[in-house]
Parts: sequence; C-alpha cells; structure tokens
Amino acid sequence: MEKQAGNLFAKVTIFVAATGRCTAVLPIPVPSMSAHRQPSRIHCLTFNPFQENTYVVAAPNGDCVIIDPGCYEAREEQALERLIEREGLKPVRLLNTHAHLDHILGNAFVTERWNLKPELHRADHDLLRAAPVYSEAWGIRLTPSPEPGAFLEEGDWIRFGGVEFRVLFTPGHCPGHVVFYNEAEGYVIGGDVLFQRSIGRTDLPGGDHAQLLSSIREKLFTLPDATVVWPGHGPETTVGEERVENPFL
Repeated sequence: MEKQAGNLFAKVTIFVAATGRCTAVLPIPVPSMSAHRQPSRIHCLTFNPFQENTYVVAAPNGDCVIIDPGCYEAREEQALERLIEREGLKPVRLLNTHAHLDHILGNAFVTERWNLKPELHRADHDLLRAAPVYSEAWGIRLTPSPEPGAFLEEGDWIRFGGVEFRVLFTPGHCPGHVVFYNEAEGYVIGGDVLFQRSIGRTDLPGGDHAQLLSSIREKLFTLPDATVVWPGHGPETTVGEERVENPFL
C-alpha cells in the first residue's frame, strides 16, 4: 500500500514477461528459456482508490493465476471478468502477496466467481481476518475475504500450464509478505516490497523497516540485475536499476 490515492477507474495494460515492455502479446522467447517454450503473459489492471496493481498471469495453455485482486467496485470486477473471458483464460489459483486491504478487496469476488480460495503466508492470516475492521479507518467497504485454502511458505512452487513461480518470503512491509519469482522468464511479482525508486511503507501495524530492507537486500537484490519487478503500485522496474538508483537503498 502506498499513501497516494487515485480515481477508481481501472487501467488495463498487457505485458510480455519476456521483454518487460508494454506491447502486444507475442510468444517471444528469452535467453533463459528453451527455444520451443512460450513465455507467460502478464496482464496488469490498476484498481481501487489506492491504485493497486492486480495481476493475471497466463500460461500458454490458458491456465492463469490471479494475484492480489484489488477490484473494489462492480465495474472493476467486470473489468477483471472481461479480461479473463476475452483472453479465454481459466483461473486456477488465487494468490495474495500480503493481506493489506487494497490487495484483497477482490478476494471474495474471485472466490465466488471462479471457486478459488486465497493462498497467502500464515503470518498474514490475522491481518486478513482483521481487514473488515481496519478498512473502516480508510473509509473503504470491504466484503470479508474467504478463509485461505492453503498457506504459502518460502521455497514453495506455484506451477500452472508450464509456468513456475518460486515463493520468496519477504517480510517487513507486513509480517507475512511474499513475492512470486519466475526464474525461467526473469521476473518477479513483487507486491509492496520494492517499487520504482521507492520501497514499501512500514508505518502500518506489523511493519518493520529494518526487516524490509533486509528482505530487499537478501531476497531481491540477490536476483539477476535484469530481473523485472512488477510491483503492487506504479510502473515496473528492474533489480539492477533499483540496486543503483533507489534513494532508499
């Protein structure tokens, strides 16, 4: 979660994970992939007053995972639904990097629409349960999230349609934050840990600034410089850029 708020209109951007650029979706191979393997597709929708990035990552066979659904109003839920229907995708898992309200606003909708239960780290379970209470302080209406279907741990693998994510435990922004690293294609779905020239806030309950810096340096800055970071707010960046240019690090 960042401090700045924006309008409620959803922006929809389609990215090719292989290139890290906003462009048409094309099966372009990258050096770390075998020549016959197609890359996953990253669809990013920006939702809710906090301008949170919701990700739909699609495998070549049409299976997809929904990460941090932040859809707040009916029109945002419809935007997510239209994207999935237009692309002919089949949601197979619902993943949360963490349980701050802007990243779970759409959990209930996704569960109802596609019969998927959220998966997140156990250390954020209390935060997930408390969200309907603390959301009132932000003036946000929140349908309570369903209980998790599974808990994620460091080193777990998320596999769907030939795409693989490794779960990295990155606390600091909140106690149970995780990111999803696709080593084969060189990108990470990073939640609210590292942003373009910024880092996640740590002034909310459960935040720990020193722990956040440690997570960035030990988990993200150990990845290759070319690794693209798709954050929970704002534009994408790379590990190498932030290692050199991020003023907070």
